[in-house]
Amino acid sequence: MSADRISAQLAFLTEADRLKSIDRATTLCDASRRENSAEHSWHIALYALTMAEHASRPVNVGRVIQMLLLHDLVEIDAGDAPIHGSPDPDLQAVKEQAAADRIFGLLPADQRDAFRAIWEEFEAAETDDAIFAKSIDRVQPVIANLETGGGTWPEYNVTPEQLETRVGVKVKRGAPAIWQALKARIDHWFAENTG
Repeated sequence: MSADRISAQLAFLTEADRLKSIDRATTLCDASRRENSAEHSWHIALYALTMAEHASRPVNVGRVIQMLLLHDLVEIDAGDAPIHGSPDPDLQAVKEQAAADRIFGLLPADQRDAFRAIWEEFEAAETDDAIFAKSIDRVQPVIANLETGGGTWPEYNVTPEQLETRVGVKVKRGAPAIWQALKARIDHWFAENTG
């Protein structure tokens, strides 16, 4: 039984390595290339560890980090759906559910169920931990875009109103002080770079 369990866990971890091959729309802060989804997951886990004190309600940072490490694994099958792109959200949700079935299904049953529950909690964004995790997931790409002179915002024709509705609403829900700090930088960038 132990050898079977280890084999299943290693199969899951080997499959998770494929997340390193999923490119995202966001570039690295040095603008040298687009980040991959594994890098994004690591970086937002570090964001959560560093910025948990700014959560609108107390959170269990360990659980938040678990969510952030697991949340994008479905992109191995479903791909990244840029927030400023135009994917069909219903189709993306179906793809992500199927991906979660397959990828978490590689694990032993107890871990499969536990990891899937954490992923589902993140997706639902109803608990304090998940609300904060969703907020932090939205913060990191904004920083990358600000650090790279707008990054991919011009490519996607992003407006301040789109940032407010697609990003700001979620960040404010879980970390309003962080959004307030970002908003000043965002406003400045748009004032300097748009007509």
